[in-house]
Amino acid sequence: MEILSVQGLCKHYPKFDLKDVSFTLEEGYIMGFIGRNGAGKTTTLKSIMRLVHPDAGRVSMFGLDYVSNELQCKQKIGFMLGGVDFYPKKKLRTIAEVTSRFYSQWDEFEYRRYLDRFDLDPDKKIDELSAGMRVKFSLTLALSHQARLLILDEPTSGLDPVSREELLVLFQDLIEDGQHSILFSTQIISDLEKCADFITYIKDGAIISRKDKDSFRNTYRLVSGTAGQLTENLRSKLIGLRQHKFGFEGMLSTTDLPLASGLEVTTADLEAIMIHIERE
Repeated sequence: MEILSVQGLCKHYPKFDLKDVSFTLEEGYIMGFIGRNGAGKTTTLKSIMRLVHPDAGRVSMFGLDYVSNELQCKQKIGFMLGGVDFYPKKKLRTIAEVTSRFYSQWDEFEYRRYLDRFDLDPDKKIDELSAGMRVKFSLTLALSHQARLLILDEPTSGLDPVSREELLVLFQDLIEDGQHSILFSTQIISDLEKCADFITYIKDGAIISRKDKDSFRNTYRLVSGTAGQLTENLRSKLIGLRQHKFGFEGMLSTTDLPLASGLEVTTADLEAIMIHIERE
C-alpha cells in the first residue's frame, strides 16, 4: 500500500522553483531524500505538510487526499522539521503535555519509553539541552502518538556518531512490522548507506532520480585514467569530470561503460555519486 504519494508538486519563489516533484513511498520502507543545500528538500517537505502552500500538485497519505483529510492524516504522521525550536524556558514535560492534547492516539507509555531510551530528563528546560538532545526530544514527541509515517528533515543533524547509530537502528526497528514508513532528508550520506531502502534525489528543484538504493548505486561507476586516455567521446559522457596533473576522474552511467575500456573502473558509494552529480 502507498503510504505517501506526491504528484506534480510545484512552488514558485522569485529566485527558486520547485518543479513537478513526484514520488511515492510504500509501507514498510525508509526513503532517503538527498540533494545540496538549497536544492528544494525542505521546501518539498513543507509543501507536503502544507506549511507552505504549493502552486500545483496533489499529496495523498494512507489512500486519502491530504488537503481534504488533513486533520485525520496528521494523527498518523510524525513530523520533525529541522531548525524548528521549542519555547526555550519551558520544561520537556510541559511541552509534552500540551502536544499530547492534539493527538487522540497519544501513548504515554511510549513517550516515557523514548525518554528513557534517549536519556531525556522531563524536568529539564529546552535551553538546558544540547542540539543533539533537542533532536532526540523532537523525535520522542513524533514517535509517541502511534504515527505510521515519519517525515523528518535532517533528523541526525547535531548528533554524535553513537547517537546517530542508535537513531538509525531505531528507524530500522520501526519499519520491521511493515506498517510504518520513514521519509527523511539528510546531508549525512553515510547514514543512508546503513538504513535507506530508496533514494530520491532532488537537484535545482526537480527530482532527477527515484530508485531503490542498490539500483541507484548500480547506475554509476567511477572512472579514472591518464590525460591521454581522455577522448572527446568519453569526455562528453563523463559526469563530474575532474582533471588533475596525473590524469582525470569522473563518473559514467553503466550504460556507457564500454567507453571505459582500458581505464580504471570502480563502484561508487552514495556520497561519491552525489559529489560527481553536483559537479555538473
